[in-house]
Amino acid sequence: MRQPEEDNVLLMINRVAQGLRSTEQGLEWFAGLEGEQRQVALYALWFCCDQARAEDADVPEAVRRSGLRPTHTPAVMLARGVRNAGRIAFLPADEQVKSYRLLSALFAIADERRRGRWCADGCSHHWHNLPEQQGL
Repeated sequence: MRQPEEDNVLLMINRVAQGLRSTEQGLEWFAGLEGEQRQVALYALWFCCDQARAEDADVPEAVRRSGLRPTHTPAVMLARGVRNAGRIAFLPADEQVKSYRLLSALFAIADERRRGRWCADGCSHHWHNLPEQQGL
């Protein structure tokens, strides 16, 4: 059973991916998390990327959108294939903000494609039907 804080993490991740919250708001939210909370958020973000079916072809655009250099550790890892996205969630603390930026961009790309292909005519995914304002 998911914890309420995990639900809040998933809400924020999806709101940023769908443009209901700005990238800056997402970064501010992530920066306010501590230790294990950041780890939970990064793991949830990786899970979202996986569920949205992120593809290797999405990586260059994700790096560009994230504002990272291709030589930053998370970008190098992701360039080796999206299967490495899970490992990015467990990089050391000094790489976590970069990891968040990159995985958030990757998820936004994959989720946009997923919503366009499979959910364009409406869907029952509660995370695709978020109200614009709801606390977070």
